[in-house]
Amino acid sequence: MLRPWCVLSTVLIAAVCASSCKRDAEPAAPAPAAQAPATVPPTAPAAAPAATERVFGQEELDQMVAPIALYPDSLLTQVLMAATYPGNVADAVAWSKAHPDAKGDAAVKQVAEQPWDPSVQSLVAFPQVMATLGQDPGWVQRLGDAFLAQPGDVMDAVQRLRRAAQAAGNLQSSPQQTVNVVPAQTAPAPASAPVDGGAAAPPPPATGETIIEIAPTNPEVVYVPSYNPTTVYGSWPYPSYPPAYYPPTAAWYPGSALMTGLAFGTGVAVADALWGDWDWGGGDVDIDVNRYNNINTNRQISSDRSTWRHDSNYRGGTPYRDSRSREQFGQQRLPGAENRQSFRGNDAAHDASRDRARQEMQRRGLEAPAASNRQAQDRAREAGRDIRERPGGGGLDARPGQGGGGTQASRDRARDVAQARTQPAGQRDNARNVADARTRQGGGQTGQHRDAARTTQANNRARDQARSQHAQQARAQPRSQVNSPRPQHQQQRTHQPSHQPSRNNAFAGASHPQQARAQANRGQASRQSAQRPPASRGGGQQVQRQQRSGGGAHRRG
Repeated sequence: MLRPWCVLSTVLIAAVCASSCKRDAEPAAPAPAAQAPATVPPTAPAAAPAATERVFGQEELDQMVAPIALYPDSLLTQVLMAATYPGNVADAVAWSKAHPDAKGDAAVKQVAEQPWDPSVQSLVAFPQVMATLGQDPGWVQRLGDAFLAQPGDVMDAVQRLRRAAQAAGNLQSSPQQTVNVVPAQTAPAPASAPVDGGAAAPPPPATGETIIEIAPTNPEVVYVPSYNPTTVYGSWPYPSYPPAYYPPTAAWYPGSALMTGLAFGTGVAVADALWGDWDWGGGDVDIDVNRYNNINTNRQISSDRSTWRHDSNYRGGTPYRDSRSREQFGQQRLPGAENRQSFRGNDAAHDASRDRARQEMQRRGLEAPAASNRQAQDRAREAGRDIRERPGGGGLDARPGQGGGGTQASRDRARDVAQARTQPAGQRDNARNVADARTRQGGGQTGQHRDAARTTQANNRARDQARSQHAQQARAQPRSQVNSPRPQHQQQRTHQPSHQPSRNNAFAGASHPQQARAQANRGQASRQSAQRPPASRGGGQQVQRQQRSGGGAHRRG
């Protein structure tokens, strides 16, 4: 018979063993949970490239396609293809303005020789569209970049806006165009979240939803709708990205009042101008080869080329916005282009040589050459500041051999003189001696300049002195001749020149006009009296003159 304490010990040992086994078994259960997070990271990187490749957001795409989202599918596709060549579109807009009466297939044939892509040439058939595209070239370029980088997202934006217009009651079939609602065949990406606190945008078409197609009621007559994007789609969901409104040309929309719906102007008759159409199920542009070859007689394509491909040769100098488009459509490098950098000296060997030369200059204490234009400008600015702050000035005057030594010596002497004026007599003599010593040290060339200057000044003073003496003699000579008696032959020589005209008579008589007139009329009365007949002349009267007293008086002339 077992004792009670033995039974109690056995029970305690069993309980301890059971608890230890339970603790050992518990960590084994969460093992699958610890491995579960390891399966999550592989899915995260897969979504990262898609986020980095998106060039435009949903709100930007809706803003860009709003002015053309309600165009017929074929015309919309043609506009999107042409927008990838913004330079050609600008040229076509100018041509359309210069030829306002050109439209339809005839206009397309007139520009057949223009160096434009066929998609751009086909748009000249619609002057209304060209007028809209010509109002904002920047919008055209962004629209083309978006279609190249995100063609599926662009068409999803078109469907969102079409459903919004249909929900607002502004998109329905009419005599001008037919609106068809067909089931969607593919499932595009999910809708993005609202932007800037606005209302959520209409979701893109998903599996089981519909696609809205727009086609001309008469395939040979296309009506271009005109509408205001700010009202036709109802409440706009992106306040920070409002759509642009490009008013139509009044000549093509006579009497059309745009309120909230669509307005249709004059239709354009076309047969082969619209040769592209968007494939809503395939996500690409289908080409009607027969129409294309009929309108582009000089650019025929084969029947197997039924899908549109962007041609970078018509892109011109307009750069691509995203990296994928640059890699896919960028201009091909010419043969030998990889050797241009080495020809310009931008290779590894030249870089190493420049580095060694720079290090050697630094080791010798020389300043290395400027590595950029900004650095060179900064150094030139510092050098100019140092020259200005240098004692005694500087600059070009301080160059040896350029006469700068004399200028600097003159400055020193002037400074010494100014200081000497404020110093006592003893210090003034010392300053004068210092100035004389600096003058003697000025150099041979400076002394020659000073001698030449002194000679020139002496000559000028002598010339001025001679002129002043001559002027004084000229002014004093008439007075002496008048006051002193002169011989009779001198009087005759003096009076003879009075009958001759003066050599300098340009202003003669200007000071005394009455005397000038009296001198000019001298002898006129005697001449007139001599010309009269003798009978008309008077008898005359004898005149007696009073005798002057004094013997040696001379008669003045």
